[in-house]
Amino acid sequence: MSLATLFITAVGLSMDAFAVAVCKGLAVKKAGIKQMLLAGLWFGGFQALMPTLGYFFGSTLKSYVEKYDHWIAFILLGIIGANMIKEALSKEECDCETSSSSMGMKEMFTLAVATSIDALIVGVGYAFLPDVNIVAAVGFIGVITFILSAVGIKVGNVFGMKFKKKAELTGGIILILMGLKILLEHLGVINF
Repeated sequence: MSLATLFITAVGLSMDAFAVAVCKGLAVKKAGIKQMLLAGLWFGGFQALMPTLGYFFGSTLKSYVEKYDHWIAFILLGIIGANMIKEALSKEECDCETSSSSMGMKEMFTLAVATSIDALIVGVGYAFLPDVNIVAAVGFIGVITFILSAVGIKVGNVFGMKFKKKAELTGGIILILMGLKILLEHLGVINF
């Protein structure tokens, strides 16, 4: 898997965390360096941890499903991407005005886990791909999510909800395209 592919996947996965960080940024009175770093560490840390766990879990199953690995990656990324697009296009809004502005351990832990479930599933998919450097993948995902989450706090504090839906939509499209790329490469239709 190329560095460009890893980078694009990391950006796609980080869009949920970015959207939640925008929401948190809207809820806090002042978004300073402390709040930005805190969000980056929580979201980036869990976005790095979860694909690692998924990779090791998937590696134990690899010998059983190796024949279908490209389909598994395609389906998992497609489902995650479609769900992100559905959320982005839904009329329901995150009620950030009434959401707690707390960035305490309990709330941030819950949000970090919730936004990194898709990364866990992607990690499982990575276990079935022959050319994935899991250390590089986890590093890209963690660092990109850290940066975008920190920026999301500031964006939410300054601009409000303007970018939340666009981030979710972009992330969903990226993940679906990455799943399609994996499938088409495995089937020999394209070669990137």
